[in-house]
Amino acid sequence: MADEPLVLGIETSCDETGVGIVRGTTLLADAVASSVDEHARFGGVVPEVASRAHLEAMVPTIERALKDAGVSAQDLDGVAVTAGPGLAGALLVGVSAAKAYAYALGKPLYGVNHLASHICVDQLEHGPLPEPTMALLVSGGHSSLLLSSDITSDVRPLGATIDDAAGEAFDKIARVLNLGFPGGPVIDRYAKEGDPRAIAFPRGLTGPRDPAYDFSFSGLKTAVARWIEAKRAAGEEVPVRDVSASFQEAVVDVLTRKAVRACRDEGVDHLMIGGGVAANSRLRALAAERCEAAGIQLRVPRMKLCTDNGAMVAALGAEMVARGRTPSGWDLSADSSLPVTDPHVPGTHHHDHVHEVSKENLYS
Repeated sequence: MADEPLVLGIETSCDETGVGIVRGTTLLADAVASSVDEHARFGGVVPEVASRAHLEAMVPTIERALKDAGVSAQDLDGVAVTAGPGLAGALLVGVSAAKAYAYALGKPLYGVNHLASHICVDQLEHGPLPEPTMALLVSGGHSSLLLSSDITSDVRPLGATIDDAAGEAFDKIARVLNLGFPGGPVIDRYAKEGDPRAIAFPRGLTGPRDPAYDFSFSGLKTAVARWIEAKRAAGEEVPVRDVSASFQEAVVDVLTRKAVRACRDEGVDHLMIGGGVAANSRLRALAAERCEAAGIQLRVPRMKLCTDNGAMVAALGAEMVARGRTPSGWDLSADSSLPVTDPHVPGTHHHDHVHEVSKENLYS
C-alpha cells in the first residue's frame, strides 16, 4: 500500500473546483466546491465568474482534501492538474495553484488532460483499466469516442461531436421548456414519468453514409425546439414529460448505438462511460442493456466521479508517477484546446532546481 504513489489532483476546467487525493488506485479524498448556483441566473457558465470562484475556493478546498485524506502535504509524491481542455481563465487558476504547491513542496508537477482524466477515474471504482479501453465521454462540452491502449501516453479519438455536445443539447432544451439550468438532471427527472416513444425526434448522423462514430445534436435540438414552438403557437399545452423522455431517448439511443458499434469494429470487449452526462439514468440503463446483448463489459463510475472532480486528475497523476512519466516543467501552461491525443504535458524544464529553502520555510 505504502509504495503506491500518493498524488493530489486539481481540476478547474469549468465551474467545479475539484481537489482529489489518491493513493495508487485508492480514493482517499474528493473535495468539490461548485459555483453552479452563481451561473444559474445567467443560464450558463460565465467564465469570469467561474475563475473568481476557483480563486476563492482553491486553498480551502485543498486543505479540506488533505484533512479528509488524513495526510500532510509533505507526504505527497506529486501534484497533478488539469492543463486543458476547458475555459482558459478557469484552467489558469488551477495550473497556477498546482505549480505553487508543487514548487513549495519540492514535488513533481503533472499537467494532465481533462478527457483522459475522465477515463482514468474509473480505476478508482473498478480497478486498473483494461488495455485497450474504449471510452464514451459525454459532457456539457464534448461527446467523444476514444480508444486508449495506455492512458498515460496513447489516447486515439475515433469520433466526436461536430456541433453541440450532448450536455449542451440538454441545457438548451431545458431552457426552451423553462426547466432551468443545468438541464441534464431536470430532464432526466421529468423523462422518468414520460413516454420515450411519444414523439419521433431525429437521430443525428445515423445514415449509411454518415461518419460511423461522430455525433451531431444540433439538428435534434432544433427539431425539439420547433416541435415545442408549434404546440405553443397552436395554444396547446406542451407535454413536458413526454418531450423530455423522447428527446433524452434520441440522445442516448445514438450515443449507445455508436459506442457498441465501435467496440465491435475494434474488437474491444469493454466499454467505459464517463463525463457529466454519464450520470443520466437512461444512458446507464440503455448502455447496460446493449452491452449485455453484445457481450461487452460495461464500466461506469458512480455519479459523483462522472461529473468534473479532482479525484479523476489525481488518478491520472498517480498513473503517471507509477509508470515513470516525465513530469511537466515549471513553464507548464493552460491550453484551452489541449488535444485528447496528449494525455499529459511533459515540460522542458525539469525539477532538479527546486529550492530546498522554500520547502523548509513554507512547510516547517
